[in-house]
Amino acid sequence: MYNAYIPNKARYEKMPYNRCGKSGLKLPAVSLGLWQNFGYGSRSFVNSESMIRTAFDFGITHFDLANNYGNPYNGSAEENFGRILDNGLRAYRDEMVISTKAGYEMWDGPYGDRNGSRKYLTASLDQSLKRMKLDYVDIFYHHVPDPNTPIEETALALDNAVKQGKTLYVGISNYNSEQTAEILKIFRELKTPFIVNQPSYSMLNRWIENDGLDKLAVDEGFGLAVFSPLYQGLLTDRYLNGIPADSRIGKGNTWIKNELTQEMLAKLNKLNEYAKNRGQKLSQMALTWILSNPAVTTVLIGASSPEQIAENVEAANAAPFTDGEKAEVNKILQG
Repeated sequence: MYNAYIPNKARYEKMPYNRCGKSGLKLPAVSLGLWQNFGYGSRSFVNSESMIRTAFDFGITHFDLANNYGNPYNGSAEENFGRILDNGLRAYRDEMVISTKAGYEMWDGPYGDRNGSRKYLTASLDQSLKRMKLDYVDIFYHHVPDPNTPIEETALALDNAVKQGKTLYVGISNYNSEQTAEILKIFRELKTPFIVNQPSYSMLNRWIENDGLDKLAVDEGFGLAVFSPLYQGLLTDRYLNGIPADSRIGKGNTWIKNELTQEMLAKLNKLNEYAKNRGQKLSQMALTWILSNPAVTTVLIGASSPEQIAENVEAANAAPFTDGEKAEVNKILQG
C-alpha cells in the first residue's frame, strides 16, 4: 500500500559529504547498511521502512545492500528495499546512492556458491536489479576474494557490468592491500571506474592500519566504506552492565560473545567515560574516531530502530579527534 512520503526539506544541511577517493562521487559521512533487520524474518516492515525514511531525512543518501542479505532467505533485504522504494521513496532515486554486492554463497549448484566468476557476478547483479526494481545500481562490489577464480576474470566481470549500464561504479570488499593492489592494476588498464573498498574497521579491529590498506587508499585515490564500526555492538553502552536478552549476544546472533571478557569490559567502560568527557555516547565516539582516518569516506552503520540512526548520525558533526585525544584513546585500547 502506498504511503505518502515527503522527506525533510533540511536533510542536506548538516550531513557532511566526502568525495570517494579521487572520483566525482560524494558519499555521506554516515551511510546505512541493510545487513541486519531488513529481511522478512526481521522486525516489521513498518520498522524497516521507518529506518530508511529516517536515514534519508537525516541526509543519509547511501544505502548498502548485498545479494545474500536478509532473513529467512538470501535476497529478502533487497526485496524489502524495493518495496520501500515503491512506497514513495523511488521518486528520489536520483538523490540516492544504492550499492549491492555479490560473492558469498547465494543459490544451489556450482554457479551460486562463494564465487568471483563472470557467470556468478553477472547473474547475481541481474537478480539484485530485479529484486529492487532498478535499472542500475550506483556501486556494484565483489563481496569477498575468490581464490579459485583468476582475479582478471573478476575484474572483467565488474568492468562489463559498467559497460552494460547495470552499475555506475565498482568496488571490492574484504580485499587486503595486496589483493587490492593486484586488481587495481587491472582496473587501471581497463579504465574501470573502481572507486571504493569496503573493509571491516573499528577501534577494536584495526587490521587495515596494520595491513596498510588505508595508506594504499590515500596513495592510490580510492575510498574506504567501512563496516562493523561498532564491533558487533561492543562499542555501545549495551553491554556495560551485563548482557540484555534482546541484544545480539543475548540472542546468540554473533560470534563476539567470547570477546566480552572482564578485561574487555574494563576497556569499554574507560572508553565510555572518555566519550562522556567529549559529550558523546560511546557509539558516537567510535564512529567519529573512524571518520578521523583520512582514508575513510563513509562509515556504514547498522540499526534496529529509527532512534539508533538519529543518534548515530550526530557522530558526523562531532568535533574531530586531536592528535592528543587519539594518543589518549590508543592508551586505553592498548591497556
